[in-house]
Amino acid sequence: MQRSTMDLSSVAWRKSSRSTGGNCVEVAIVPGDPAVAAHKAQADELYLVRDSKDPDGPALAFTQGEWDAFVGGVKDGEFG
Repeated sequence: MQRSTMDLSSVAWRKSSRSTGGNCVEVAIVPGDPAVAAHKAQADELYLVRDSKDPDGPALAFTQGEWDAFVGGVKDGEFG
């Protein structure tokens, strides 16, 4: 996991309306940028995920294809 070198303070983070108790993740969609994830520099946009309890902590970066595969796995119950 690589720590972001881009200032993410102005990014619009979202979390599920079903989120309760502070145990959640937040998601943001940002333009692809090597400052966010150098190893994904060719991506047009990135899906960022962070722990809502640690907003200054690291954010994971996913490409559109990676995000789609993850969401598909959740919908198919692959992680339950």
